[in-house]
Amino acid sequence: MIPTLWWEQDKPLRDCRAQVGYLRRPFDDSDLCTMPIGHEQRVACMPVTHPLAHRRALVTTDLDGEPQLDAPRRRTATLEEKFERIAAGQGMALIPRSLAESYSRTDLVSLPVTDAPAVETCLAVHVERRDKLLRDFLDIATATLRESEAA
Repeated sequence: MIPTLWWEQDKPLRDCRAQVGYLRRPFDDSDLCTMPIGHEQRVACMPVTHPLAHRRALVTTDLDGEPQLDAPRRRTATLEEKFERIAAGQGMALIPRSLAESYSRTDLVSLPVTDAPAVETCLAVHVERRDKLLRDFLDIATATLRESEAA
Protein backbone atom coordinates (compact mmCIF):
# COMPACT_ATOMS: atom_id res chain seq x y z
CA MET A 1 0.00 0.00 0.00
CA ILE A 2 1.28 3.41 -1.00
CA PRO A 3 -0.60 6.38 0.43
CA THR A 4 -1.42 9.00 -2.20
CA LEU A 5 -3.34 12.20 -2.53
CA TRP A 6 -6.73 11.45 -4.05
CA TRP A 7 -6.01 13.54 -7.13
CA GLU A 8 -2.67 11.73 -7.70
CA GLN A 9 -3.80 8.14 -7.16
CA ASP A 10 -2.28 7.05 -10.50
CA LYS A 11 1.15 8.61 -9.80
CA PRO A 12 2.79 5.52 -8.18
CA LEU A 13 2.03 3.53 -11.36
CA ARG A 14 3.70 6.17 -13.51
CA ASP A 15 6.83 6.58 -11.38
CA CYS A 16 7.17 2.77 -10.91
CA ARG A 17 6.66 2.73 -7.13
CA ALA A 18 3.69 0.40 -7.67
CA GLN A 19 2.96 -2.41 -10.12
CA VAL A 20 -0.82 -2.48 -9.63
CA GLY A 21 -3.26 0.18 -8.51
CA TYR A 22 -6.78 -0.05 -7.10
CA LEU A 23 -8.20 3.25 -8.33
CA ARG A 24 -11.49 5.11 -8.25
CA ARG A 25 -12.45 7.25 -11.22
CA PRO A 26 -11.83 9.98 -12.16
CA PHE A 27 -8.12 9.63 -12.89
CA ASP A 28 -5.89 10.15 -15.93
CA ASP A 29 -5.85 6.75 -17.62
CA SER A 30 -3.45 7.67 -20.43
CA ASP A 31 -0.61 5.10 -20.54
CA LEU A 32 -2.54 2.85 -18.15
CA CYS A 33 -4.28 -0.43 -18.81
CA THR A 34 -7.45 -0.41 -16.69
CA MET A 35 -9.80 -3.23 -15.76
CA PRO A 36 -13.16 -2.10 -14.35
CA ILE A 37 -14.08 -4.23 -11.34
CA GLY A 38 -17.13 -2.55 -9.88
CA HIS A 39 -19.06 0.50 -8.77
CA GLU A 40 -19.62 2.13 -5.41
CA GLN A 41 -22.55 4.23 -4.31
CA ARG A 42 -21.75 7.80 -3.30
CA VAL A 43 -22.78 9.12 0.07
CA ALA A 44 -22.98 12.68 1.35
CA CYS A 45 -20.79 13.08 4.42
CA MET A 46 -21.87 15.88 6.77
CA PRO A 47 -21.81 16.80 10.46
CA VAL A 48 -24.43 15.07 12.61
CA THR A 49 -25.76 18.54 13.44
CA HIS A 50 -26.52 19.41 9.80
CA PRO A 51 -30.23 20.01 9.01
CA LEU A 52 -30.20 17.13 6.46
CA ALA A 53 -28.49 14.67 8.81
CA HIS A 54 -31.78 13.19 10.09
CA ARG A 55 -32.81 11.95 6.62
CA ARG A 56 -32.47 8.34 5.48
CA ALA A 57 -31.33 9.26 1.96
CA LEU A 58 -30.80 12.30 -0.26
CA VAL A 59 -30.99 13.29 -3.92
CA THR A 60 -28.52 15.64 -5.58
CA THR A 61 -30.92 18.59 -5.51
CA ASP A 62 -30.96 18.33 -1.70
CA LEU A 63 -27.30 19.36 -1.86
CA ASP A 64 -27.83 22.47 -4.01
CA GLY A 65 -26.19 25.46 -2.36
CA GLU A 66 -24.28 23.35 0.16
CA PRO A 67 -20.53 24.05 0.27
CA GLN A 68 -18.69 21.06 -1.18
CA LEU A 69 -15.18 20.13 -0.11
CA ASP A 70 -12.97 18.89 -2.94
CA ALA A 71 -14.64 21.10 -5.48
CA PRO A 72 -11.90 22.51 -7.73
CA ARG A 73 -10.98 25.36 -5.38
CA ARG A 74 -11.55 23.65 -2.01
CA ARG A 75 -9.19 20.68 -2.04
CA THR A 76 -8.20 18.78 1.05
CA ALA A 77 -4.94 16.86 1.18
CA THR A 78 -6.05 13.84 3.20
CA LEU A 79 -9.24 12.08 4.19
CA GLU A 80 -8.54 12.92 7.82
CA GLU A 81 -8.33 16.63 6.93
CA LYS A 82 -11.53 16.37 4.89
CA PHE A 83 -13.42 14.73 7.77
CA GLU A 84 -12.11 17.31 10.27
CA ARG A 85 -13.28 20.16 8.03
CA ILE A 86 -16.67 18.50 7.56
CA ALA A 87 -17.05 17.99 11.32
CA ALA A 88 -16.16 21.66 11.82
CA GLY A 89 -19.07 22.63 9.54
CA GLN A 90 -16.92 23.93 6.66
CA GLY A 91 -18.76 21.88 4.05
CA MET A 92 -19.76 18.39 3.05
CA ALA A 93 -18.38 15.88 0.56
CA LEU A 94 -19.66 13.18 -1.75
CA ILE A 95 -17.51 10.13 -1.12
CA PRO A 96 -17.61 6.43 -1.95
CA ARG A 97 -19.59 4.42 0.59
CA SER A 98 -16.58 2.23 1.48
CA LEU A 99 -14.60 5.28 2.61
CA ALA A 100 -17.44 6.40 4.84
CA GLU A 101 -17.64 2.92 6.36
CA SER A 102 -13.86 2.70 6.85
CA TYR A 103 -13.65 6.09 8.57
CA SER A 104 -16.75 5.91 10.74
CA ARG A 105 -16.94 8.82 13.20
CA THR A 106 -19.59 9.73 15.76
CA ASP A 107 -19.55 13.41 14.74
CA LEU A 108 -20.29 12.66 11.06
CA VAL A 109 -23.16 11.03 9.20
CA SER A 110 -23.05 9.63 5.66
CA LEU A 111 -26.28 9.41 3.71
CA PRO A 112 -26.84 7.69 0.35
CA VAL A 113 -27.39 10.08 -2.55
CA THR A 114 -29.71 7.94 -4.60
CA ASP A 115 -29.34 9.73 -7.94
CA ALA A 116 -25.61 10.49 -7.77
CA PRO A 117 -23.53 8.62 -10.33
CA ALA A 118 -21.72 5.62 -8.88
CA VAL A 119 -17.94 5.66 -8.56
CA GLU A 120 -16.25 3.18 -10.90
CA THR A 121 -13.43 1.15 -9.33
CA CYS A 122 -10.61 -0.27 -11.43
CA LEU A 123 -7.41 -2.20 -11.26
CA ALA A 124 -4.71 -0.47 -13.27
CA VAL A 125 -1.17 -1.12 -14.49
CA HIS A 126 1.17 0.89 -16.65
CA VAL A 127 0.85 -0.19 -20.30
CA GLU A 128 4.55 -1.07 -20.46
CA ARG A 129 4.20 -3.70 -17.70
CA ARG A 130 3.96 -7.05 -19.44
CA ASP A 131 5.31 -9.65 -16.97
CA LYS A 132 3.31 -12.87 -16.88
CA LEU A 133 3.07 -13.04 -13.09
CA LEU A 134 1.50 -9.57 -13.01
CA ARG A 135 -0.96 -10.45 -15.80
CA ASP A 136 -1.92 -13.69 -14.01
CA PHE A 137 -2.51 -11.73 -10.80
CA LEU A 138 -4.71 -9.23 -12.65
CA ASP A 139 -6.78 -11.98 -14.27
CA ILE A 140 -7.43 -13.68 -10.91
CA ALA A 141 -8.03 -10.44 -8.99
CA THR A 142 -10.36 -9.01 -11.62
CA ALA A 143 -12.45 -12.19 -11.80
CA THR A 144 -12.63 -12.44 -7.99
CA LEU A 145 -13.55 -8.78 -7.48
CA ARG A 146 -16.20 -8.86 -10.20
CA GLU A 147 -17.72 -11.99 -8.63
CA SER A 148 -17.85 -10.34 -5.20
CA GLU A 149 -19.55 -7.25 -6.71
CA ALA A 150 -22.17 -9.45 -8.37
CA ALA A 151 -22.93 -11.29 -5.11
